[in-house]
Amino acid sequence: MQIHLVTGGAGFLGSHLIDRLMEGGDEVICLDNYFTGRKANITRWIGHPRFELIRHDVTEPIKLEVDRIWHLACPASPIHYQFNPVKTAKTSFLGTYNMLGLARRVGARLLLASTSEVYGDPEVHPQPESYWGSVNPIGVRSCYDEGKRIAETLCFDYQRMNGVEVRVARIFNTYGPRMLLDDGRVVSNFIVQALRGEPLTLYGDGSQTRSFCFVSDLIEGLIRLMNGEQSGPVNLGNPDEFTIRELAELVRMQINPDLRFLEKPLPQDDPQQRQPSIDLARQQLDWQPTVSLEQGLSPTIDSFRNLLESDEGCGT
Repeated sequence: MQIHLVTGGAGFLGSHLIDRLMEGGDEVICLDNYFTGRKANITRWIGHPRFELIRHDVTEPIKLEVDRIWHLACPASPIHYQFNPVKTAKTSFLGTYNMLGLARRVGARLLLASTSEVYGDPEVHPQPESYWGSVNPIGVRSCYDEGKRIAETLCFDYQRMNGVEVRVARIFNTYGPRMLLDDGRVVSNFIVQALRGEPLTLYGDGSQTRSFCFVSDLIEGLIRLMNGEQSGPVNLGNPDEFTIRELAELVRMQINPDLRFLEKPLPQDDPQQRQPSIDLARQQLDWQPTVSLEQGLSPTIDSFRNLLESDEGCGT
């Protein structure tokens, strides 16, 4: 039985990962400061003898004895990471630095949840891991994009200098139950607006593209990467590409076909296209997504409907 540390464990991805690890019979320590995480996501495990919950900010060091470190802690939606951009940059740098220091001290393997945002507004499409990206280093999104780039740098420097085992996942747009109502991401925005009977907000004309991966597929990819022999970075995402307008149409058809669209100007540095090349994941991890966007939207909509009905969309 292994001991797993999951930073950001009460968040969207972290809580789904903890479910898998606990169901597998291992011990789990969940670390979260509850900026975007919610205790409600992990309530089922509180009090379990193999589960421990610690309120902690990863920008501060912590001493624990663990076998695996899943470093997911960082606000990942623009509305949250732009709330305090300096703290976001500190979380990526200092948080990763502290977790790598812990991994070095106890001999643990560390997986970094990096992001497709390291590719910025890409000029190569789809994006392979070999692409270095096109990132504005001083824009409003830079605290997150560049933060994750330095986090990746730290991982591979610790591997080269100190022999720390690292795994780096570049995560593309992921959706599913337990997303926050107020996270500002396009999937949650459309679903919440539709459930409230509001117009669906399109930024620009909706022609920009994204690729949406259901959370269960993403978690399976993370587990295979952690358990595999390749350090990465490895893209994890669904290569099926949709325009934002096509996503809006799918959400509208599943909730209320009579809703209208409302167009607004594009935010600064918003990528025009985003699609993963997952050849490496297929070859090295024998992984590819199995849940289509149409299939994944249904349980996601149900989750948001329950949140709206219980008024539990924000906070812990």
